[in-house]
Amino acid sequence: MLAPYARKLKPAYPRPGRTGWRRWLPSWRQWLGGVLGAIGLTGLFVVIAYAATDIPKNLNSYATQQDNVYFWSDGTPMARTGWVQRQAMPLKDIPPNVRWAVLAAENETFYTDPGISFKGITRALWRTLGRGDTEGGSTITQQYVKNVYLNQNRTLTRKFTEAMIALKLDNAMSKDEILEGYLNTSWFGRGTYGIQRAAQAYYGKDVGELTTSEAAFLASLLKGAGLYDPTLSKANHQRAVERWNWILDRMVAIGKLSPQERATYTTFPEPLKSNPLYDTGQQSDYLVELAAQYAKKAAHLSDKDFDLGGYQIYTTFDRTREDTLTKAVTAARKKAQADEPGLAKTAHYGAASVAADGRILAVYGGPDHRKQGFNESNATTVPSGSAFQPFVYAAGLQHGVVKKRDVPRSQVGPDTVYDGDDGVPVTTPEGPYWDRSGRKVAAHNDDGKDWGKITLREALAHSVNTPFMQLGMDTGLDKVKQTAVACGLLASSMGPQVPALSTGSSTPSAIRMASGYATFAADGTHTEPYSVRRITRNGSAVRLDAPASRRAVDARVARQVTDALADSFALAHPGAAPQGTRVAGKPGTTDDDTAAWYAGTAGSVSTAVVVYRMDLAESLEPLPLKGLAGTPAHSVPYTIWSGAMAPLG
Repeated sequence: MLAPYARKLKPAYPRPGRTGWRRWLPSWRQWLGGVLGAIGLTGLFVVIAYAATDIPKNLNSYATQQDNVYFWSDGTPMARTGWVQRQAMPLKDIPPNVRWAVLAAENETFYTDPGISFKGITRALWRTLGRGDTEGGSTITQQYVKNVYLNQNRTLTRKFTEAMIALKLDNAMSKDEILEGYLNTSWFGRGTYGIQRAAQAYYGKDVGELTTSEAAFLASLLKGAGLYDPTLSKANHQRAVERWNWILDRMVAIGKLSPQERATYTTFPEPLKSNPLYDTGQQSDYLVELAAQYAKKAAHLSDKDFDLGGYQIYTTFDRTREDTLTKAVTAARKKAQADEPGLAKTAHYGAASVAADGRILAVYGGPDHRKQGFNESNATTVPSGSAFQPFVYAAGLQHGVVKKRDVPRSQVGPDTVYDGDDGVPVTTPEGPYWDRSGRKVAAHNDDGKDWGKITLREALAHSVNTPFMQLGMDTGLDKVKQTAVACGLLASSMGPQVPALSTGSSTPSAIRMASGYATFAADGTHTEPYSVRRITRNGSAVRLDAPASRRAVDARVARQVTDALADSFALAHPGAAPQGTRVAGKPGTTDDDTAAWYAGTAGSVSTAVVVYRMDLAESLEPLPLKGLAGTPAHSVPYTIWSGAMAPLG
């Protein structure tokens, strides 16, 4: 009964009309179903992937790190530090013409797209499958994601992750926030990241000063700085000009540049031949070191925070004075190398100029920071010698003296007479001063000269030692130390309170010696030396502690010290002071000939110079100068000092 019906059933395969292998191909309905199924599965996969993808909480450390830039006192760049050149700028400080030059070049639909370009991704996918690369297809949002969250690997996986994060980021951040981030993290070549550093590296100006023409060129670098920096090759120059023209035309096409203004841009805006931020010089390394130490202390910044960068440090260093001081020391070095090549190998020259208000204007730290890391202007290694006498004089004038036990202090003045002979025994109110070996301590003058009875003012003017060793004992060595520290010398450099303190056993740095003399020029008010006047971070002010200021000695005392120092200068260098400028200064020598100083003030600026010898490969013990510092009549420290003080005032 079933056989007739069974014979009527038709097999599903092979299909009628098809023979051979064609019988096994799916129908068009099956093809359509498969394609729709694949699209559905792909869509489901994308939805699941989108839901599972989170925006990373932390940016790449490399994307957030910036450089720190240091400026001269006149506001011009001095140096930069850090692994990258980047300074983040708020979008409000980036002019619209600069923004639209970038958008015209990279993503003109940025403000309307969803964060990704479906057309671009399709093109990128096709290129990946066809050629094995992932070039093209990135919106600015995707590029920003790549810059700050991902890596630069060109893989399909990274490209897909980039697209998912870009979609989410477009919903989580405003377009302006994304654009700001992109402009601050993109690579522009010449070691720079971000549009601000690019503007400085290629045109020596801030981004806010860029013309539309210059902005169009900088936008071209986003396609590949190695291909479009016109200073690298003729081919680069040709490519840069072509793309510059194209970007300006695109700005016209999208309505962000008028045809009339476009017509004015006929000449390519040639950039600087090299990055001016790299042009620092050897002395700047010492200046940066001083400024960085001060900045971290005064702004209460940890090393970690400071090293993240983004700080603009405006220093007190005067470019003209720094150049003048460097030239003066360099000339002295060269002369020593020519005259005394053996001694010159171990010669060191520390120098610093400090204003009466505490600003450090210039320092000489050494011949090359890369070879000599320590700063000679800030080193506390050699005795001050007779350059310390003004502090003893000031202590006596300020505090008075006690010559006998149980007798009240009495005042001394510039005309007070002391014994200036060589070898005069030192006494205390209790009697002679004995050292630990049981010998009476006596003071000695240079060359063993006897000066007889001499006033304190004359003694300072002529650098006579013996009156000041006794004055120190009469005043009290504690008072001498107190006065010197109040004037600016560091307590740690003072050494023991023994009679030799008054003849310069302390070891101040050149910076501190100049600061101490500046206190007298400031009528007795001492301001701690400082090297940074202002700090900003990405345009916002950073709070700085103000340099400490205090009354060190009475104004009357400071003027009396300055009077004696002016006598000293006039006696040694008659007619050398410029018309209308008061110059006060004196030399400093040591009994063991291990250091030679000159310290003094011209106008409101004090400079201290020290010359000494030290074989750093052997020890930190000072060596005899053996004539390296010249003669009293032709002193090398004075020659450097007078050369450094050329820009008087």
